[in-house]
Amino acid sequence: MVINAQNKEKYLEDLKNWLCELESAPLEEMGAFFRKRLPEYEARMTKFWGEDYKQFARAVPQSAKRILDLGCGTGLELDALYNLRADISVIGIDLSPDMLDALMKKHGDKDLTLLCGSYFAVPFPGAFDAVISFESLHHFLPEKKSRLFKRIYDCLTPGGMFVNGDYFACCDEEENLLRETWSRKRREENIPDDTFVHFDIPLTKEHEAALLKEVGFTVTVENGNDCSIIKAVK
Repeated sequence: MVINAQNKEKYLEDLKNWLCELESAPLEEMGAFFRKRLPEYEARMTKFWGEDYKQFARAVPQSAKRILDLGCGTGLELDALYNLRADISVIGIDLSPDMLDALMKKHGDKDLTLLCGSYFAVPFPGAFDAVISFESLHHFLPEKKSRLFKRIYDCLTPGGMFVNGDYFACCDEEENLLRETWSRKRREENIPDDTFVHFDIPLTKEHEAALLKEVGFTVTVENGNDCSIIKAVK
């Protein structure tokens, strides 16, 4: 959905109503959230972002042969990428062993290495022509993103690209509303700072791009159907 001046007010009203409906629902730990929803995960994601996966795959440079996928899940973005070309070497990182198992069952014949853990903590093995991530980073605070973006920049080869397809807040009001709700619910539920929970706290595209520029990237934004793609070149 493209948010503009005509529909932004209605969008924010619907968002506030949705948050009120979820008020009594506890936050779910990230791994548990995806484990519970694994049976219907691919059908649901493809329904909402099917065309965006294809656009995302086309955004990855043709020259990129060695690729790091952060939050690879079951590999829906890799499905689209492999449909374009199979001559790539991919390392995927995800904190869900169940999703990694599903990915390996689909693409075990590819040059694919999977690492189970948080991409904030797992060392990035070697240098890469491209780093990719699809619908993953909107769960994290800008402070964590800044440190991650620096690591991504450092692991890219000269001229390498970070391609991030994600959900971004339409405006500062949405960004602040979601972050305030996230912070309050964590306090109320006594959730430790180092526990990842499944709750959306996206930045605006402008704020996300600013973080990337701060670590040295040159940034362009490509709007998709239901997500936008940020391309950051080293």
